[in-house]
Amino acid sequence: MSTNPRQLTGVVISDKADKTITVKIERKVKHPTYSKIIKRSTKVHAHDEENMAKIGDVVTVEECKPYSKSKTWKLLMDNQAASSKAETQES
Repeated sequence: MSTNPRQLTGVVISDKADKTITVKIERKVKHPTYSKIIKRSTKVHAHDEENMAKIGDVVTVEECKPYSKSKTWKLLMDNQAASSKAETQES
């Protein structure tokens, strides 16, 4: 594993499995012929130790050693939950 792992941000689309979330990561690419900007998406499974991420949360995941056959990412931070906590503390 590299010393500087990739970090990606996406939306949680499933949290049904125990300690696992499915994150949809969208990116925009330019079509080579027509030069139109199109969306491409990738789904990754990430390890969520405390089962704290819920469907619809915006999260950051980090590449790590494999936890299972398909799970090679771990939850780094829950961006949307952090912002909602800050809003409740302000009021």
